Amino acid sequence: MTITSFSEFGLAAPLLTALGRAGFTTPTPIQAQTIRQQLEGRDILGIAQTGTGKTAAFSLPILHHILALPGRAAPKTCRAMILAPTRELAVQIEQHIRALAGGARITTALVLGGTSRQAQIRQLGRGVDILIATPGRLTDLVGERHVRLDEARWVVLDEADRMLDMGFIRDVRKLVNALHPRRQSALFSATMPPEVAKLAESLLRDPVRVAVVPHHGEPIGKISQSVELMSPAEKRTRLAAILKSPEVSRVIVFARTKRGADRVTENLAKDGIVAEAIHGNKAQNARNRALDSFRSGRVRVLVATDIAARGIDVSGISHVINYELPDEAESYVHRIGRTARNGADGIAITFCAPDERNKLRAVEKLTRTRLSPEDSPVNDGPARRRGHGTAPFNPAGPGRDGASKPKRQWSKRPPRRSAA
Repeated sequence: MTITSFSEFGLAAPLLTALGRAGFTTPTPIQAQTIRQQLEGRDILGIAQTGTGKTAAFSLPILHHILALPGRAAPKTCRAMILAPTRELAVQIEQHIRALAGGARITTALVLGGTSRQAQIRQLGRGVDILIATPGRLTDLVGERHVRLDEARWVVLDEADRMLDMGFIRDVRKLVNALHPRRQSALFSATMPPEVAKLAESLLRDPVRVAVVPHHGEPIGKISQSVELMSPAEKRTRLAAILKSPEVSRVIVFARTKRGADRVTENLAKDGIVAEAIHGNKAQNARNRALDSFRSGRVRVLVATDIAARGIDVSGISHVINYELPDEAESYVHRIGRTARNGADGIAITFCAPDERNKLRAVEKLTRTRLSPEDSPVNDGPARRRGHGTAPFNPAGPGRDGASKPKRQWSKRPPRRSAA
């Protein structure tokens, strides 16, 4: 049966009112395929990238169930736990939950590093309905007995593959083992590497498996991907030239390291371009301010590292620029997924220096997409060469969950002269 309206789920009235006030009437595919199953008590294994509506997909059923419960959570306990890999994603999830609750009697708590432990301990001491946390800080507070998880009847692991990449899987397993044995669980991941599959098997009971990825050449959003081959010295000038182009309205520039992100931001300022940097060495308040400035449009360029940017859900990002290729090929998948959200098109440009050619080949192998010029090796001379293609982007990666190999259209372009 095709779901065309949130009212068909039988959600609690405050939730429907909040959805209507926010202008949400028709569920996204991930919401249409998972909300009813969760309302009926089923576990969920969801393969979906950010920007598909998965936060509402797991939050609405939890909110509906909690609104039907009497009383309030006991001290030092939570009724539901949601784990996210990064602080930014955790903050974003709580903001979504508050909006979806629409002022109903729902208490939430954020437990994450970089903020006051004592404030979090006091809040948890009163008991909360929904606990949203990053694994590291929550593991510490559970170990210190500031919070118990054995009353949590609903649990969500969001972006589980990123938790694996960041080394959180051991903490996640500890937290899962502390949960109520008769719980309802959901795990969402953009990709499904073996370790995440093992985690899902241990967490979920007879789950409903849902994959929301492009099939048969029909993308969630179409991303035009291109690679520009250049020496490291050319990157600064080329980046400034791109960012001064009028069609670049809102852009995330990815650097490989925290120091590199700061250096790119400083060089942009010297070149007359205002940008904000976001990475793990920034205080949480500074990261929040930078993200708020980017989201509101006061700043149109955000320079980020992979860890800091994961979970950023900002509409209207026209471009993603990989100033440096990531160490892990799968990070490329998550980077370019910041654009082309909710069916829109987007552009991803990658700068590749000679010492990055192996990283580029790894990306091409993972995505099954030829990005580099077909007839030219990466060179370290002044001439820049570009490989270009427009193709449906498969967020799940090749060979995962039945996703088909993307179609490609290639347009060879002549070498471009280096900007002066």
